[in-house]
Amino acid sequence: MKKKLVIDLSANTLQLVINQLFGVIIFYVLSVNLDKNSFGQVNLALAVLLSAFNILSFGIDQVIIKKVAHGDDVQTVLSLYAFHVLFAGGLFYGILLLGRTFFIHDNEVYRLMLLLGLGKLMIFFSTPLKQVSSGMERFKLLACMLVISNMVRGISLLILAVLHQVSIGTIIWVFIGGDVLELTASFYLFRRYVRVPVLPAWRKSPYFALLRQSLPQVGVVLITSALARFDWLFIGFMVSAVSLAEYSFAYKIFEISTLPLLAIAPLILPRFTKLFKTDNHRRADLKLLIRIELIIAAFTALILNMCWNPVVDNITHGRYGAVNTTTIFILSLCLPLLYLNNFLWTIFFAQNRLKMIFNSFLLTFAVNVVGDLVLIPFYKNEGAALAFLLACLVQGVFYLANDKSGLKGSFYTLAICTACAFFSGLAAKALFPNLWLAAIMAVVFYGVSLLITMQLKRDDRAGLIGLLNW
Repeated sequence: MKKKLVIDLSANTLQLVINQLFGVIIFYVLSVNLDKNSFGQVNLALAVLLSAFNILSFGIDQVIIKKVAHGDDVQTVLSLYAFHVLFAGGLFYGILLLGRTFFIHDNEVYRLMLLLGLGKLMIFFSTPLKQVSSGMERFKLLACMLVISNMVRGISLLILAVLHQVSIGTIIWVFIGGDVLELTASFYLFRRYVRVPVLPAWRKSPYFALLRQSLPQVGVVLITSALARFDWLFIGFMVSAVSLAEYSFAYKIFEISTLPLLAIAPLILPRFTKLFKTDNHRRADLKLLIRIELIIAAFTALILNMCWNPVVDNITHGRYGAVNTTTIFILSLCLPLLYLNNFLWTIFFAQNRLKMIFNSFLLTFAVNVVGDLVLIPFYKNEGAALAFLLACLVQGVFYLANDKSGLKGSFYTLAICTACAFFSGLAAKALFPNLWLAAIMAVVFYGVSLLITMQLKRDDRAGLIGLLNW
């Protein structure tokens, strides 16, 4: 078990590193080769598409992982979900094509949605293969499926940048090509290594039973999809594409900084499902795991702020560094809350507490929307970041209030780790004018402060070894 967990974690971490690396390359090439208005329009189109395809999943994707991990028949589950993505995806793109009747021909955002949407449709079609692989804990296979599109796009855009051929037209074809190749490769890899036939099937009773099982998640998906990109959409449509370009750059780097969480989260869902199914878990193990995650989250926030300015201004020719200093600081405060919320969400989902999860996301969405409507007109990008922080805070408080696994003290841990990171960075910047020396000393101060506040303990090593044996 220990060896398998290490292999799974390594495979998932490797694909995340590769995806994030090429994601950075893609984002960097676009940000420095397109003007802010065009860059903002591309991000606005992608925000709409990603939100739409997340909603089209109907929450079935997470239910599929849980059902496969629970031991349901893989062939049946795969066939039903494959039918769903073909039907829902085809219907959505058909409606998108009908939009030509209503949009003027020179509407650039609509044109981008129509073309980039073709590629995102291919990614959506590959979702059942990836979710079933995740439920079967075939993380090496999943890693191979997930890296293809970003690698193709990243390498292609680098070549185009060297040749000075980066334009909206070439970007569109690179994105479509990478997404089509990912679908093709995913189908081939799944057929070869899982050997389960991919045969979409419409069976009325099982399909509607799956929809009923996913129904509590539909509301969650609707809300989280809007929550994830509402600020982008509001800024893009109500402020300007230029402001969206600046905010989306900061938000993208913020998303990249969640790499450790992205590495851990897919592994603990099927594992927690099995642990809570057999009630084979210890409260002390859960407390240790969330404490380690919060230490990592606060550390990531510390490094992000220490290295932001002037590093980002240097690599983006002064476009996105100083203008986003306050925005990235506010977003970085969300990191510990995201780790805590994801951990508690996983526990609640494994316990099948879907109604409570829906209520939490409804509350979070309301806070985020009201915050955006009130704060963005006055504070623009900083207002969007602050609204997101408030939403994450409210969700964390709600989760802890409904927690039955003895993790209520985790908010104290979150506050201590965040404070240690904040004052370590503040002290290092005050004492050391050199950027890199200040960053190194901030890490030293952070480690010492964790030891002083007992967030790092002598017996943690033994506890972590025990967690690997789950």
